[in-house]
Order: sequence, then C-alpha cells, then structure tokens
Amino acid sequence: MGDKKISDALGSHPVMVFPDDYEVFDFSEGFNPKQVQQFIDSGKRAVGGYLEKRKNMYVAPQYQNRRNVHMGIDFWAPAEEPVYTPFPGVVAYTRNNAQMGNYGPTIVLQHVIDGVKIFALYGHLSAHSLEELQAGDTLQAGDVVGRLGNFNENGKWPPHLHYQLSILDPGEADMPGVVSEDEAEKASVIYPDPRLFIGQLYG
Repeated sequence: MGDKKISDALGSHPVMVFPDDYEVFDFSEGFNPKQVQQFIDSGKRAVGGYLEKRKNMYVAPQYQNRRNVHMGIDFWAPAEEPVYTPFPGVVAYTRNNAQMGNYGPTIVLQHVIDGVKIFALYGHLSAHSLEELQAGDTLQAGDVVGRLGNFNENGKWPPHLHYQLSILDPGEADMPGVVSEDEAEKASVIYPDPRLFIGQLYG
C-alpha cells in the first residue's frame, strides 16, 4: 500500500473495504464526472480530498463556485457498496438532503472517542439506507451504516461516500462539506482531518 497506511487508525474497522491498490484522486486542477464514473465502472477505487481546493467542481447554485475547499474525505466506489462505522456509536440524525449537488441521503453518527464526542457524517448514501437506521439506534464498530447511492439519489454525483467529522454537534444531518478559502482555517478546527481517526489513507 506504499504510503497509504491504516495501521495507525483509532477505529477497529475501515470506513470502506478497499483493495490495496486503490488510487488517490486530486481535483485541484478540475473535476470531470464522466471520467470519474468510467473509473468507477472499471472496478477501481479511490480516496482523497481533505482540505483540497477543488476547481470547477462545486458549480451548483448553493456553492457559486466559491465554496470549493473540501472538508471531508471521499471514498469513490460503485453504488450499493457498504460503508461502515470504525467506532461504536449512536445514530444522531438522518435526512435526505435532496437538493442537486447536495449530499442526498445522509446519516450522522455520534461517537465518544477518548472521552470526547465526535460526530461523523456519511453523505451520498442510497435512499434505502435511511430506511435501515433511525435516530437513537446503537452501532458497534464494523456495523454497516448504509450503502452508496447512485447518481439519481445521491445529489447527482458519481457514487462515493463523503465522510466528515465534527467536534461540534451539527444539530441535523448536515455539515458544510465545502467552504470558501477564507473560511477554511477556522473550519478545519471544527471539522478535523478524518485521517487522524481512521488512518493515513493517503499523503
């Protein structure tokens, strides 16, 4: 796996089960959804994204192509692939953020790690995922949180998981997945690098 290590992960289970030869995407020079979809259709997998300034990716009206610094890690894989919780937790919020360019079906878990509450957002899930869990449900490390949604249900994106952590209770099944450059430093305190918790997946 080269420099892509998960041995230092605090969690006891990966967020997604990937082969060793997964790739690392870089959208700092642009995003081509057709190419990404072809990559996924070929059976390949990729990760990447935390604090990456992405060019011409967030063009939906709510982003104005100004909010373009990514606050989570993406896991790119085919629709219906399962996603897991690395830590024991409780379902805090669920919602379908159905606006185009948004998360689509979303689940937020609450964890307690070393005595500190951490909230984990799983975005771009399948609609069926919201039927499987409800607020208050308890999960153990390694339990399935949901499955990746397809283009028609996940906010109109090639299938992937947006995984984001927050040290503050978001109060709903939502977090700002991208922020403007002038907001990024402050946002990175609230939304820490997931690799600190789930392992050095890249970089």
